[in-house]
Amino acid sequence: MRSLGLLPFVIAMSACSLTPSMVMPPLPVPAAFPDATDRGHSPAAAMLDWQTAFIDPRLRQAIGLALSNNRDLRLAMLNVEIARSQYGIARAAKLPAIDATVGSVRQRGGDTGMATPGTTGQHTANMAMQAFEIDLFGRVHALSEAAFARYLATEAGFSAARLALIAAVADAYLADRFSDAQLALAERTLEDWRQSLSLALSRHAAGQSGGLDVAQAQSQLAGAQADVEARQRERAHARHALMLLVGAELPPDAARSQIDSDPLSMDWPTGLPADLLARRPDIVQAERRLVAANADIGAARAAFFPRLSLTASHGYASTAMESLFKGGGRAWSFAPQAVLPIFHHGRLRAELRVAELRKSSEVAEYEKAIQTAFREVADGLAGRRTYQRQRAAQQAVVASAEQRAALSDMRYRAGVEGRLELLDAQRQLYAARQAMLELRRAEYANTIALYKAIGGGMPAADRGP
Repeated sequence: MRSLGLLPFVIAMSACSLTPSMVMPPLPVPAAFPDATDRGHSPAAAMLDWQTAFIDPRLRQAIGLALSNNRDLRLAMLNVEIARSQYGIARAAKLPAIDATVGSVRQRGGDTGMATPGTTGQHTANMAMQAFEIDLFGRVHALSEAAFARYLATEAGFSAARLALIAAVADAYLADRFSDAQLALAERTLEDWRQSLSLALSRHAAGQSGGLDVAQAQSQLAGAQADVEARQRERAHARHALMLLVGAELPPDAARSQIDSDPLSMDWPTGLPADLLARRPDIVQAERRLVAANADIGAARAAFFPRLSLTASHGYASTAMESLFKGGGRAWSFAPQAVLPIFHHGRLRAELRVAELRKSSEVAEYEKAIQTAFREVADGLAGRRTYQRQRAAQQAVVASAEQRAALSDMRYRAGVEGRLELLDAQRQLYAARQAMLELRRAEYANTIALYKAIGGGMPAADRGP
């Protein structure tokens, strides 16, 4: 059709864009992390994927199951597919849609007094293009650009959800392991205090101590029994939390994995915060949303200008079906239409203002994501510097408490020291061992949080449009 031959020309006219230039705001954080001694770039930790970074094979098994079964991650993937389809819809609006139509109409006119009413028919077969917008001012292109940026933001959101799931599974796995260790400590303490009660009963039977010592030992044993029950409940809760994240029950593990070593082994960065921009998926997501909001401004600006649309068709029309495709039945139409907004009661200006405010909001979200990432990495690095020294000091506390408890037990058996001093020494030892377990748990959790904070295992984002 001759009119459709004009399409390359009118599409080429769609070159004007009213979208403002995208200028990213400066980093709202210091140039380096606090107390950083190495100003260089250390990408080792960020480059390691989770299969390499986590050294416990059973933990790697749990993460693999979670990535396959977790429902939250599955929802995030479905959101990516939805955003991809929405981008396909917006992109399709940049090109004309051609439809084939076949129709037949039979009608009878009313009696107007000018002619005898009768029944008439019309049969048509056409190739038609309906209301294709010639994008003179970039409105359709801006909408497509915004949809593409939101699709990329959703992809980054999926990566962020995936990284968060890996860290959550690792944290829940270690919580499960530490609940085992805490239960073992409680059971060991229960057995020690059961022996202590047996000693108190023996001494009482021999007339070497009074009933107060027996009552104290019985109270101590009952407290240990209650603590064992509490630790069993905590272990069940930890196991249920891990099962929910993994989406399935882990196979039985006859030899429980050790928790004496750091779950991650790698070099940690102390370089520039700018490295996070290409690595942290939540920052990439905020950046893409900012790009989308900027494109929305272009679409809102273009709405103030004339909108040109084109409708055209080419085909055949005839009153008789048998003569529809004969030469005399050829028909075509070409109907361009221009619409210029005149008076919309301030709606277009309000829509532009909303688009500008949304961009300002996305700028704030982008800056907040950077500041949050900076703090998380700085906190993790501070933990790396201090937890090891704190653990060494706590280990000295445990050793001192063990020595005191042993000496108190010897002095009590010899009748040199009373039951109250032994009870205090045993409680101090139990508290010191509990504090050591909690400290190790916090240290390992800090390691996992730091791996997540630097965007560990996430490839550098393609920052192109």
